[in-house]
Amino acid sequence: MEIKKSEFKISSAKISQCPKDDLMEFAFIGRSNVGKSSLINMLCNHKNLAKTSATPGKTLLINHFLIESKPDNQWYIIDLPGYGFAKRSKKVQDDIETMISTYILQREQLVNVFLLIDIRHDPQKIDRELMDWLGENGIPFSIVFTKADKLGPVRARQNAEKYMKTLLDVWEELPPYFITSSEKKQGRDEVLDYIEEILAPQPPRGSL
Repeated sequence: MEIKKSEFKISSAKISQCPKDDLMEFAFIGRSNVGKSSLINMLCNHKNLAKTSATPGKTLLINHFLIESKPDNQWYIIDLPGYGFAKRSKKVQDDIETMISTYILQREQLVNVFLLIDIRHDPQKIDRELMDWLGENGIPFSIVFTKADKLGPVRARQNAEKYMKTLLDVWEELPPYFITSSEKKQGRDEVLDYIEEILAPQPPRGSL
């Protein structure tokens, strides 16, 4: 996939404020400071599309970025607030969780959630709870391991494989996963090709 154009569209505090069109939406979510903004910028080849911050927990709204890709597709990347940021008040954290869950469960345009995991860390309870919740609610999702450049290719692959094996205690079929580095642009083609597959129109039933 080749991205022709990417631009910020709107920030929304609730689902009713989101765009009213029917373009497919791909949501990106992860713990605070997992590298979400950097990943979105890397995928779009746009340094300042999603605002990166040295302070975790800055994204408090549902951010829509309109993407145009060849040959003739329009779709959205959705930047969801990071979760698990200890310095937020409980009310702010609860409000954000309600906003995220409402968006994921009710937004008909949402076709895939990319759940970001820092490849350097052992599995975290909060990530696992979100994965299991997505599975229980039948939400299609993929895992994106970030910051692979911090480990090197062999160790990164080993960590990713080890992580995925921990899911087999509950999951019969594992979700797709990608190993990425925003610094090295690693995994960009794989993630974009996956999005392109989802965007591709499905042939009518019964056709060859």
